[in-house]
Amino acid sequence: MNDETLPQIDFATFILSLSHSALMHLGEAPDPLTNQVHADLSLAKQNIDILGLLEDKTKGNLSGDEERLLAQVLFDLRMRYVERANAADRTGEPPPG
Repeated sequence: MNDETLPQIDFATFILSLSHSALMHLGEAPDPLTNQVHADLSLAKQNIDILGLLEDKTKGNLSGDEERLLAQVLFDLRMRYVERANAADRTGEPPPG
């Protein structure tokens, strides 16, 4: 892969990359290397927590668009995480991971 095929690195790209990683660990997106779907809620939670940390540490330093993107991504991921964790509780299965 050469530099021309890589996306531009900016804050939004970084947030979306972490978001995709969380979705992958929630079992909602395939692993780009294996194209397999696996859930690992502990790794999903870790990525969500990293995004939350970024939100706290960058407060007041982001553009309006960046702030909205981060808030929307966090809200969506947190809701998906709660749904997955509750589904694991209802089935009596331990959460994956």
